[in-house]
Amino acid sequence: MTITALRPSVNTTLNLETRLALVDAAMSVRLDEAAVAFEVNTAHLPGADPIPLRLTPTAAPNPYRTPIAGLLHRARIRLETSGWCRDALYDESGAVCPIRAIRLEAAGRDQAHDACVLLLDAIQADFPGAETIPSWNADQTSPTPVLHAFDRAANHAHNRGL
Repeated sequence: MTITALRPSVNTTLNLETRLALVDAAMSVRLDEAAVAFEVNTAHLPGADPIPLRLTPTAAPNPYRTPIAGLLHRARIRLETSGWCRDALYDESGAVCPIRAIRLEAAGRDQAHDACVLLLDAIQADFPGAETIPSWNADQTSPTPVLHAFDRAANHAHNRGL
């Protein structure tokens, strides 16, 4: 029996999205095959449970190209990873308040000041009664509104080219 492969008569080039989809499909098949091979090769071993796959989260890439917007994004990520502190600059567990997160991520005092001004502007847009970042932060019951304020401030900074 002879098998012949047919070639298209037109020279076709695949775009990047199509090539990535093909590689993704091929890798999925290879990973599935490797999982089956592992199960078969270790089935006779007592206590040979599959190795759990634990992925460690990495910091999200900075979606902003402007320095203040990038600073606000990094400070937001710091709040998420270190934890949010409400009544102090930081606590014994390493959690930080919004101003401390900004100061830790800033390249200098001027940059930290500009970021704090933008954050307060974003806060006051939604909470007109907020006088300062610390007073508003102390009124919050969860980190969610704080993280949203950082997102809004970063978007404002990006839109202004800051």
